Amino acid sequence: MEFRIEHDSMGEMQVPADCYWGAQTERSRRNFLIGAGIETMPAEIIRAFAVLKKAAAAANATLQPARMTEQKTQAIAKVCDEILAGGLAGQFPLVVWQTGSGTQSNMNVNEVIANRGNEIAGAKLLHPNDDVNMSQSSNDTFPTAMHIAAVTAIEERLFPAIDTLTATLLKLEKENEGIVKSGRTHLQDAVPIAFSQEISGWRTSLERDRELISLLLPPLKTLALGGTAVGTGLNAPKGFAEEVAKEVSRITGTTYVTAENKFHALTSKDEMVAVHGAIKALAADLMKIANDVRWLASGPRDGLGEITIPANEPGSSIMPGKVNPTQCEAVTMVAVQVIGNDTAIGMAASQGNFELNVFMPVIAYNFLQSVRLLSEAMISFEKNCVCGITANRDKMHDNLYNSLMLVTALNPYIGYENAAKTAKKAYQDNISLKEACVALGFLSAEEFDRVFHPENMI
Repeated sequence: MEFRIEHDSMGEMQVPADCYWGAQTERSRRNFLIGAGIETMPAEIIRAFAVLKKAAAAANATLQPARMTEQKTQAIAKVCDEILAGGLAGQFPLVVWQTGSGTQSNMNVNEVIANRGNEIAGAKLLHPNDDVNMSQSSNDTFPTAMHIAAVTAIEERLFPAIDTLTATLLKLEKENEGIVKSGRTHLQDAVPIAFSQEISGWRTSLERDRELISLLLPPLKTLALGGTAVGTGLNAPKGFAEEVAKEVSRITGTTYVTAENKFHALTSKDEMVAVHGAIKALAADLMKIANDVRWLASGPRDGLGEITIPANEPGSSIMPGKVNPTQCEAVTMVAVQVIGNDTAIGMAASQGNFELNVFMPVIAYNFLQSVRLLSEAMISFEKNCVCGITANRDKMHDNLYNSLMLVTALNPYIGYENAAKTAKKAYQDNISLKEACVALGFLSAEEFDRVFHPENMI
């Protein structure tokens, strides 16, 4: 491998000749061999950095054009656009498990933009600190990148996935109107419910989760940029925070504002905790929905068997013909991961000491993983399972009319205690509710038939 010599404030470093990063990135790459090549800084964070570096250059050009010249501004913007278009992906090798402020990833981006910009310009035009990082600190850029990345991931990935799954559930709901089945509470037989009503509960859970996340998004659209090192805005020109928020909004098409209190913005991660809490609620609801689906599909002969789901792959290496609810299992495993991520994010957010939280990379990593996993799990679940759910009407009918809890319909006519006696006798003697009710003398056969209509109990 060929090397070139780069330097930073600590001295010279050998850097791979075919890479755009510089000395600070190389030091971090060598010093933090923790999850190397696997748990690297999320690409969403790198793209968010490209947005904010482009925005910062434009803001600096407006506020201090003598320092941020048009040529420098254009060079920075061009490289940022390359990053946003998916280029230079191999130039960001640093792991999550680095400095808790994300300083080295900030410098990784600064160095790549500077060296690539200089290559484009054919001259030593840009310096990573003096130009690309002008009016900024890692302490305000990393939390800004976290917010931009989180909002983008939610609006561009999570919400569309929720909407697609919700639409499919609404379609299933309409297709299954009129089908009555046994309800269940405490994993025990309960009074009847329409299958469409059961599906509507799933659908509304997703709609409510989306609503909760949406309600919590505005605080996440506040940016720490402009606070620099400790929140005072040292070395940033007056108006920089507002101007850069305006530029980020223009680039992304989403309205961002500068954080009102930069001391809070640098040290507290409450916005990330709150939004991820709502994302955890989504995970909890998906766990419930996926479990309902696999229980209802259990069998095919010795389980509930009230619905049929698509058979996607063989389920056993030893039992021929076995098919398992694998999509449901994937969703539930993702839900467990997200719930675990929520604990990690909450603990990390609690570690803001004095003027800075130094657990930001792990917060960003877990937050973005949750959004990615849930988005992809919902898309897979909808495509490979939910859209193919069909009701087993005969099984639903048999289970419904075999349920002792239908006796609840008799409460108005024979009273709660007599209805309980009827259910117990039917169970003990293995006879129908009608036979038990008539045998106990509570109703005649004709009276029973007149008042007992399970389909009207929904």
